[in-house]
Amino acid sequence: MRIGELAERAGVSVRALRYYEEQGLLAPERTPAGQRRYVEGDIERVRFVQLLYAAGLTSRGAHALMPCFDTGGTDDEQRSMLVRELGRIRAQIAELREVETRLEHLVEVAHVGPAVGAAAAAPGTAA
Repeated sequence: MRIGELAERAGVSVRALRYYEEQGLLAPERTPAGQRRYVEGDIERVRFVQLLYAAGLTSRGAHALMPCFDTGGTDDEQRSMLVRELGRIRAQIAELREVETRLEHLVEVAHVGPAVGAAAAAPGTAA
């Protein structure tokens, strides 16, 4: 498939695909005319790269983990990196849960009405 079709099916921009190629995260075949050609498996590969980026990994980190995607296995260095990243992600989740709890509390105790500060202003005057 061509680059535009992969971009559409994977939900990314053509520019992102070119960047992934520059970073060694994606390796399309080339036609004799130099056009990129992708296979079905590249859709999931691109989605995996997107997940890694969304999780906060760098291009270098994503590149180091791509062999895991390709083979389903890891070496000691990759496994160590996966464990570190998993710990970092779990810490982020814990922080997000704390924010969620605080926001839920605010929603429960908040009164519907004028914003804070607006209630102190007299009618017809600025807050």
